[in-house]
Amino acid sequence: MATTLRLRIRPTIDADAITEIHDALDQAEATPDCRILVLEGGDGVFCTGLNLEGAANEDASDGGTAFFGLLKRFTTTPRAVVARVDGRVAGGGVGLAAASDFVYASARSTFSLPEALWGLLPCCVLPFLIRRTGFQKAYTMTFSTQPVDAAEAERFHLVDAVADDPRALVNRLAYRLTKLDESIIGDMKGYFREMWILSDEVEATAVKEFSRLMSTPEVRRRLTDYATHKRFPWER
Repeated sequence: MATTLRLRIRPTIDADAITEIHDALDQAEATPDCRILVLEGGDGVFCTGLNLEGAANEDASDGGTAFFGLLKRFTTTPRAVVARVDGRVAGGGVGLAAASDFVYASARSTFSLPEALWGLLPCCVLPFLIRRTGFQKAYTMTFSTQPVDAAEAERFHLVDAVADDPRALVNRLAYRLTKLDESIIGDMKGYFREMWILSDEVEATAVKEFSRLMSTPEVRRRLTDYATHKRFPWER
């Protein structure tokens, strides 16, 4: 069976979290018989997105560029990226799942895009989410900010399969991928990428809008207020 590399990701996304995932991809790509990088969360949480406590003090443009670049790498690496979800997924965590090649989730998992509650938008997430789910579901998830459960997420293709033990699905996939040459995975991803909207223009638009929203005084105040007092915007 092909080597499977597993990484327990951090519950929130910041520069260190992005670096750790890049390092894991480097390791997977440097291992000739590795075919799969599995991203796993902790107990009850896969990833809840942007680290709000640190976001108010970071350069928004740099953060957006780094995160979009990571998601784009998922679509180019000659390895299968699998999100094994068991619990809550929100914001940028939805981006990690949407950009993955396969998403296997437990029944208790939920997915949400709450950014609008802070005056933000999931700018870097949406190109990858739309690629998976289509425009309308990505739009309503963004607009409503409400979570969807794993069964519903499977119906609109954010999740590939729901199982009591998603590890069994990973093992089955690993066995099948032993039949593929390493090069064909990269070739396949490159071919499909040419058919989709992940252009340089889309990336520039996503990063620019994320930077603009993150730089507004009201959003900065909301993030700082949360970091200082753990108070949500509607609790003022």
